Amino acid sequence: MSTDNTPNNTANTTANTTAATTEGIIIRDVHQSYGGSAVLHGVNAHIRPGTVTSIIGPNGAGKSTLLSIMARLAKPTQGTVEVDGLNVHKVGSSEVAKVLAVLRQENTIGVRLTVRDLVGFGRFPHDRGHHRPEDLRIIDESLEYLELGDLADRFLDELSGGQRQRAFVAMVLAQDTRYVLLDEPLNNLDMKHAANMMNRVHRAARDTGRTFVLVIHDVNIAAAYSDRIIALRDGIVVADGAADEVLTSETLHDIYDMHMPVTTVDGQKMAMYFGRPTYE
Repeated sequence: MSTDNTPNNTANTTANTTAATTEGIIIRDVHQSYGGSAVLHGVNAHIRPGTVTSIIGPNGAGKSTLLSIMARLAKPTQGTVEVDGLNVHKVGSSEVAKVLAVLRQENTIGVRLTVRDLVGFGRFPHDRGHHRPEDLRIIDESLEYLELGDLADRFLDELSGGQRQRAFVAMVLAQDTRYVLLDEPLNNLDMKHAANMMNRVHRAARDTGRTFVLVIHDVNIAAAYSDRIIALRDGIVVADGAADEVLTSETLHDIYDMHMPVTTVDGQKMAMYFGRPTYE
């Protein structure tokens, strides 16, 4: 990786890039603690518009905490997050909802809804529940984009876990924001639908200029579909760069504390994190 993206220089890099532009998501010196225990330690990053960024790392690394702070769902102990120059913790939630949408890791609905009803909630920041023709068009487009047209009038409790997950992602897309944060969006999806989901995310970034930030557990999926990977371990950024830069045996060992050989298949780097059972 280039030296200006190494953990020791991240703060300087962020300061230099943000001096020239306020576009994108700018994370400055973000710390977070719960009950006296530090979860994030001085995280800095500048996520540029129109890109797909995956946040990876082991369990407990602080991935979801960082995403929650970016989405204004949690307030940092120290530091700031700006979206196109807007400090998300100094404005109202309705203002943030017009520029940034988020899918949480856990999603529960207290009432019985159809898929179309759920996706329609994504328009609430814009229409306050009174759908105009433009809102209905966006709802229909979001349903079709996630291949949910045939399921639009089905109730959520009649769907498989994977179908429900796609419905929640469609709801977030219907919010029609420039920035989309997805916390483990591939939960409950089989291989086919996981690949389809990531293809659609990448295509949406390319075709519409939307910016996607995802928490992903599978490093190979992150590498295949992301423009950039931010890797956390123990609340610290240990790697930040293009997939080819992050996907090395040395860097993966720094992230996960395990040996992962890296090979290339059809021009795509892949980490080999599985093998025969060992009993040592």
